[in-house]
Amino acid sequence: MPSNNVQRFREAQMMSKAELARKAGLSTLTIDRIEAGRPCRLDTKRKILLALGLKVSDKDKVFGPAPRYLAGASATQR
Repeated sequence: MPSNNVQRFREAQMMSKAELARKAGLSTLTIDRIEAGRPCRLDTKRKILLALGLKVSDKDKVFGPAPRYLAGASATQR
């Protein structure tokens, strides 16, 4: 079960994996892995959000809330 909504947001925009990958500057393999729920870097998440036409502040809608152990961490600790 994927731990994020990347595929849902992508499909709602009638966008293929290849198109999202191109817009985000990532490989389709990376998109496959992320949609399967594999972890990724914060920079990769940012690229996907922007390619979907979303704001970085929408990250929790797409990727879910940060894990509990990170929830109280400052940005420099992540």
